[in-house]
Amino acid sequence: MEKTEKKRNLFRYFISYYKPYKATFFCDMGASLIFSLSGLFYPILTRQMLNDFIPGGMVKEIILFGVGLIGIYILRACMNYYISCYGHIMGVKMQAQMRSDLFAHLQKLPYSFYDNHETGQIMARMTNDLFTVSELAHHGPENLFISSFMIVGSFVYLCTINWLLSLIVFAFLPVIIIVSVKAQNEMNAAFDKSRQETGNINATLENSISGIRVTKAYANDAYEQQKFEKNNAGYVNWRSKAYRAMGRFSASMSFTTQICNAVVLVAGGLFCVKGKLDYGDLAAFMLSISLFINPVENLLMFSEQLQDGVTGFRRYVEIMDAKIEEDSKTAKDMQKPEGNLRFEHVSFSYDDKKEVLKDINIDIPAGKIYALVGSSGGGKTTLCHLIPKFYKLQNGMIYIDGVPISEISNKSLRQNVGIVQQDVFLFTGTFRENIAYGNENATEEEIITAAKRADIHDYITGLPEGYDTQIGERGIKLSGGQKQRLSIARVFLKDPSILILDEATSALDNATEVTVQKALFELCKGRTTLIVAHRLSTIKSADEIIVIDDGEIKERGTHAQLLSQDGEYKLLYESQYKEYDE
Repeated sequence: MEKTEKKRNLFRYFISYYKPYKATFFCDMGASLIFSLSGLFYPILTRQMLNDFIPGGMVKEIILFGVGLIGIYILRACMNYYISCYGHIMGVKMQAQMRSDLFAHLQKLPYSFYDNHETGQIMARMTNDLFTVSELAHHGPENLFISSFMIVGSFVYLCTINWLLSLIVFAFLPVIIIVSVKAQNEMNAAFDKSRQETGNINATLENSISGIRVTKAYANDAYEQQKFEKNNAGYVNWRSKAYRAMGRFSASMSFTTQICNAVVLVAGGLFCVKGKLDYGDLAAFMLSISLFINPVENLLMFSEQLQDGVTGFRRYVEIMDAKIEEDSKTAKDMQKPEGNLRFEHVSFSYDDKKEVLKDINIDIPAGKIYALVGSSGGGKTTLCHLIPKFYKLQNGMIYIDGVPISEISNKSLRQNVGIVQQDVFLFTGTFRENIAYGNENATEEEIITAAKRADIHDYITGLPEGYDTQIGERGIKLSGGQKQRLSIARVFLKDPSILILDEATSALDNATEVTVQKALFELCKGRTTLIVAHRLSTIKSADEIIVIDDGEIKERGTHAQLLSQDGEYKLLYESQYKEYDE
């Protein structure tokens, strides 16, 4: 993954998300302080009741003690409500902001990023990882603050009762830490691996559901189930390891704490027998041990939450640091171009491997139709993707009306380039929404005009809900020809000066192809058009046909000229149509 040159400071970047919620954060910390302080009152008041109120028969004071304790519990309940409610809301809002930032950043990433990252893995970072981050954002400072305060406060209080017993409790602290760290290392490794397996499950699920119709067509449901079960079993395996480690951690911590209580009880009993400790002090001390041990356990458990949150945030930042598409400092917006298109010494390769394009030189006058033909993998589609800067030019330059595309802003360039591909992508929604995707400010009349020019208006108006009809996920309710004509209507509405038709009819049957071709011919009028074609019947009337093979231009000329040369084009043509011409 490409990274920005300047590496982010993770801590500062994380803290920056607190800025809009400073008031809530400090109120949350204040509520945590009050919650912590009030937790110390019960053992303090209990000690006084056992040592003074009960032996002295002080009924009034005992009743006041009960009333005061109820008041403290009411206060604690209010503070707990604020922490649980508004603290979580703050975490959710921070998560939403991160998700919004991540989505906006994903929109700016180049094609190459999506070539190398699965959708399911990206979704896992958008959902699972950011959930762990939001939990850390809320519970992290709060747990750290409350636990630290309670550890110090309770230990000081324990020392005021009996410092020797306090040292015994403190002596168990290293044992608790060692047991916890060892178990948590196992847990963290297993939970981290289980998160990766969750991403794999998401990726497999997204892929399988998207391709469910292909799966059914090939009756490969058992194969898909096998793939899913493999990832699912991996998740169960690592999650089980994590829970086994968690079980060891829980059992070890509980055992250590209970041993500590037993040792303190025996030692305290001996101190009472020797007259060095009152029974009330011993009872208060035993009650207060949990005030010291529990925050220690919580603090140690916080290390797991911290690691989860840091790992999730680091995975989030990895995407946020991926280099976005940027205009050059001198790039300017392009007004409606005439459409003169020139490739000058263009070469290109993916990942510095074998060159896909080698020194391509083509000059396409405005309004002309040029076709690219040749064997699959020859570089035709790659050449087309370089025009709207889907991939960054490595060598050579492409010019539009004499202006290098490097000096044209990405947005204005893409607004003037229309693309119709073999694999049409339609968004879940209505006919109107999908056509209007070509121009979000289009009027109803413009949408209808575009649909008429694409020869799909009559079909749409024949439906009960007309343009408000839902087309299903990715247009599943439509035929291949209807999808293609809908995508053509979208381009009509966009009204680009340069048009790219990338195998636009290769997946259609002959009858449907004729219908779609009429719409495409209408679309090509007055536009500079570059056609990538496998079916040579679609490009006979092109102003020039260019044969590209192995990244190089092998032949070029009109249909008639190329047939007279006895070259590669003639071989391609005869292999497809000779039997029909005889």
